[in-house]
Amino acid sequence: MIHYTAPTFLFNRHLETIYPSLFRKVDLIPYQRERIQTPDDDFLDLDWLKKGADKLVIISHGLEGNTSRSYIKGMAKAFHQNDFDVLTWNFRGCGEETNKQLRFYHSGATDDLTSLINHVSTKYKSIYLIGFSLGGNLTLKFLGEIGEACPILKKAVVFSVPLDLHMSCLQISQPGNWVYEQRFLKSLKAKVIEKAKQYPALDVSKLKSLTRLIDFDDHFTAPIHGFSNAIDYYTKCSSIGFLDSIKVPTLIVNAKNDPFLSEECFPNLLDHSYVKSEYPERGGHVGFAQFNQNGLYWSELRALEFIQKNG
Repeated sequence: MIHYTAPTFLFNRHLETIYPSLFRKVDLIPYQRERIQTPDDDFLDLDWLKKGADKLVIISHGLEGNTSRSYIKGMAKAFHQNDFDVLTWNFRGCGEETNKQLRFYHSGATDDLTSLINHVSTKYKSIYLIGFSLGGNLTLKFLGEIGEACPILKKAVVFSVPLDLHMSCLQISQPGNWVYEQRFLKSLKAKVIEKAKQYPALDVSKLKSLTRLIDFDDHFTAPIHGFSNAIDYYTKCSSIGFLDSIKVPTLIVNAKNDPFLSEECFPNLLDHSYVKSEYPERGGHVGFAQFNQNGLYWSELRALEFIQKNG
């Protein structure tokens, strides 16, 4: 197993988190875009890297991310260079076009991942899942829900996962994380304003007064997606409640200095038959920057190592 050592100039959790997001550039061949319809008459925009392989990696992004983020493109490049087909996908409302239905995406919306896998399952001999942050929670919840019902899924790797959504939401509301929370809120609020143009009955009168993510989830995410409130949403969608049911070899990698994760996001999984955890001291949130490795970050090398081991 390769171990992570942070670059010396990234000397705290915030630099480790922010530097890759702002400064990393990934040269990638152009994606091939495909739009598929969902059962509820909406759509998902998929971005492919194809080379005719019989094995596919599906990569899921984080909160307010999309397929153009450097961490997605870096992981896609790593696997494409190693003879995998790669599918990255934009959650509802995260692509260039607002989705059609009132609902958008959330941490537990595994129905869309199910639609995606159903769409590709007949075309490949093996499928692997990779998820980051919210996309990692979504991936773990999906794996717990299906148990052994999808033998084409061979392995999964997730990074920087808020396994306990409620406690992680409280963590990101800490004063030291103000910049992150406000950045997420600004983006989410803009999407709600756009959604209200499609659905005028959507009440946005209190939008400006919402200063925490938990308040946004209470007023919008939860009721729009059928939950009674934010706590109900967090309780039903936190992947920590689905780990015991996972029957696919899975690796969870959460950095101990991740500014977004509470202590509940580092469970002891030594007795789990399928899920392995690694908690490096450093890495930040979706960071794991590394240099002089042909442009690959440590997270990409670790995912390759785990997925390629023993097939």
